[in-house]
Amino acid sequence: MKVLVTGAPGWLGDRLVEELIKKKFEVRCLALEGFDTSKLEGFGAEIVRGDLTRKDTLKGVCEGIDTVFHCAGIIHPKKVRDLYEINYYGTVNLIDEAILSKVRKFVHVSSNSPAGVNKRGYILLNEKHPYDPYKAYGKSKMFAEMYVNKLFKQGKIDTTIIRPCWFYGPNQPLRQTTFFNMIKKGNPFVFGDGYNIRSMAYIDNVIQGLILAATKEASSGQTYWIADEKPYPTIEIYETVADILGVELKPRYLPNIVSVLCEFADGILQTFGFYNKEIHVAGEMNKDIACSIEKAKRELGYDPKFDLRKGMENSIKWCREQGIDI
Repeated sequence: MKVLVTGAPGWLGDRLVEELIKKKFEVRCLALEGFDTSKLEGFGAEIVRGDLTRKDTLKGVCEGIDTVFHCAGIIHPKKVRDLYEINYYGTVNLIDEAILSKVRKFVHVSSNSPAGVNKRGYILLNEKHPYDPYKAYGKSKMFAEMYVNKLFKQGKIDTTIIRPCWFYGPNQPLRQTTFFNMIKKGNPFVFGDGYNIRSMAYIDNVIQGLILAATKEASSGQTYWIADEKPYPTIEIYETVADILGVELKPRYLPNIVSVLCEFADGILQTFGFYNKEIHVAGEMNKDIACSIEKAKRELGYDPKFDLRKGMENSIKWCREQGIDI
C-alpha cells in the first residue's frame, strides 16, 4: 500500500511515517518548501513539496496513493484566521485533490475540540454527542469533519475521522517541555481543585488508532475517539510527572473563577481575530475534557498499550536523551 502523510515533519507525522515504513508501507510525505525532511528521508520516505492553503501546489501529490493520512494542522496560531485557512480550507484542498487522484481512503486527524467539553465530568464524550465546538479551533476542526463526512455520504471517497485528545510522548514540541519545566519547579498553578478529568493520548496509542482506521473495513465512514484507556484527574497528571522527575509537588491552587475569566478574555480576543496561547490554555484548564474509547475498541480492536506513567517516563527519557534540561 502506498500512502501519503501530511504533517511530516511534525510530532505525530514523523512517528507515523517511522511506524508505517516498519510495517512495509510505501510512504510519501507532503512538506512545506524549506522544511528539513532529512529525518523522513532517512526513514525511506518520498518527499513532495506543497502548501495545503494553496490548491495549485497540491496538483499530483496524491497520484498513485491508496490512503491519505491527514495529520497536518495548527493548534496555537498567530491569528485566528490561520485556524480556518489550515485546518478547514487546507483539508478541503487536500481531500478534493485526493478524489481527483482516485485515492481509496482518507484518514482525517481531528480533535476533541469539535465536541467541546463535558457537560458533566462523569458522562464521557462519545461519537453520538452533537457538535459543540470549543472556540475557533474547535470550529475549524468541526467544519473540516463536516466536509469530510459530506464527501463520504456522496460516495466520492472512503473516509475515517479520528479524534485524539491531549497528545504526549517523545519528539514533543516546546509547549510540552514547558509543561515539564513548570512541574519541575514544584509549584505549578492548578485551576480549581485539580480533580477535573482529562483524556490524554500517548503518541504510539494514536499511531495504533490511525493504522487501524486505515486498514479495518469497519472504519468506513466512521468517527472514533482515540485516547489512553482511561481519563486522568489533572492533579494525577501533575503528580505523575513530578514523581518521575523526583520533585516534591506543592501546587498553587487558583479559584475556578480565574480560569473562567481567562476563558472570557480568550473569547473576546478571538472575536477580534487575535489569539493568545497562554490565555487560551488557562481558560480550559479547569474543564472536564474526557472521552470514551469503547467504539474504537469494539469496532477496530483498538487496545492502547501505554498508560500515563509509562508514557510520561518515555517522554522525559526522550527529553534527557536530547540534552533538554528536564
